[in-house]
Amino acid sequence: MKLVGLVQALVAPLVEINDTWRRMRSDNLYKLEHTGQVCYLRGALNDRFDPSERRITIDGTGGNSEPTYIYTPGENQTKYLGKLFLRNSLEFADTGADFTVRVPREIMNQSSYEVRALIDFYRLGGMRYLIIEI
Repeated sequence: MKLVGLVQALVAPLVEINDTWRRMRSDNLYKLEHTGQVCYLRGALNDRFDPSERRITIDGTGGNSEPTYIYTPGENQTKYLGKLFLRNSLEFADTGADFTVRVPREIMNQSSYEVRALIDFYRLGGMRYLIIEI
């Protein structure tokens, strides 16, 4: 009995190392299977944060809004602007984001930093994105 206990005590750390290695290997293989392409990025986001409903979507185009110029009093223009929306600078057509990620609000409330980190991991360098809560 003492010999069996000694062998189990010696083998236990090796089993733990093997389990950790297998887990890390499967994680790395998953990361290698996904790229910054829209379909793979959307799949990785949905697999991680919304596996059952898969509500996270990616729009391949960036913002498409045109900026509205607000006149100064010195320009002596009309002050009525009509219906005006405040927008993020990334939402404008020429200077904005390269793609838009639509994420449910409850996911962003729980893990917004993890969502951004996963997008940053897979996106191509220099690509800008905008996250919109739905």
